[in-house]
Amino acid sequence: MRFGLELRGDPALRVSRVATLSQAAPGSLSFLANSRYRKQLPTTRASAVVVGPGDAEACPVATLIGANPYLVYARIAALLHPTAQVAPGIHPTAVVAPDARIAASASVGPLCVIEAGAEIGERVQIGAGCTVLAGARIGADTRLMPRVTLYARVRIGERCLLHTGAVVGADGFGFAPDGGAWVKVPQVGSVRIGDDVEIGANTTIDRGAIEDTIIENGVKLDNQIQVGHNVVIGAHTAIAACTGISGSTSIGQRCMIGGMVGFAGHLTIADDVSITGCSLVSASIRQAGSYSSGMPTVETRAWRRMVAHLRRFGEKER
Repeated sequence: MRFGLELRGDPALRVSRVATLSQAAPGSLSFLANSRYRKQLPTTRASAVVVGPGDAEACPVATLIGANPYLVYARIAALLHPTAQVAPGIHPTAVVAPDARIAASASVGPLCVIEAGAEIGERVQIGAGCTVLAGARIGADTRLMPRVTLYARVRIGERCLLHTGAVVGADGFGFAPDGGAWVKVPQVGSVRIGDDVEIGANTTIDRGAIEDTIIENGVKLDNQIQVGHNVVIGAHTAIAACTGISGSTSIGQRCMIGGMVGFAGHLTIADDVSITGCSLVSASIRQAGSYSSGMPTVETRAWRRMVAHLRRFGEKER
């Protein structure tokens, strides 16, 4: 088979869509990758299910067996639900600078603004209302969903996907104190994003103060993430929603960062680090591994007792 799976069932069976185990109907494909959903397997109405070897015997329908059911499911789902192709061309309501370079195979949607010196590569799709400021470059086969903003001189690689509301290249948060007031520090760097990067809705990536902010190949950023100026995120790192990364932090390759993690500035995070959700990272992490901080939710009265004990402990230490 194309994905190296073992089939137990009718090879002539056809599926045309994907569905969850509990909501599947005949003609659909589902998968089981998380043990908490195993109880739904015996009653599923899917025509076929992708499972690991340990769940094959319990599957009541046609079974596709592989070592990584979720990965296989993702690849099959991409075949069954391909991305809609957009006809090339520039919508008549778009405003395009005369010296902007746009590939003939690219698509520029309604009400877009493409400023001077911008470069739009082959088969790029730019959704309605996007803004691409002066000198920004977008690599081949990248898609900008509606209302994405690229500031001046931003570089986007090939096959990237930027979701609605993403802002790449806004000024970093740089101010010098002056007797109780603040003087803005010019942010003269830009942002460089590699190939195969996905940036979630309303995520913001600030331009560098002097050198560039860098997002390497294959990075996946969820919605509503703040990436500060001069941050470096290593290749194939994935970061969940609402994480905040302060300026000049360097995150290694293949890291997995949970939601609502906060990074203090000027830190170094090693390759292959996992950080669980709601953690506060206040010091560099030099070795691969899993790291956590914060406390899981407990009943309110128990939490208040714990806080009281902590306060008394602190008073004794004084």
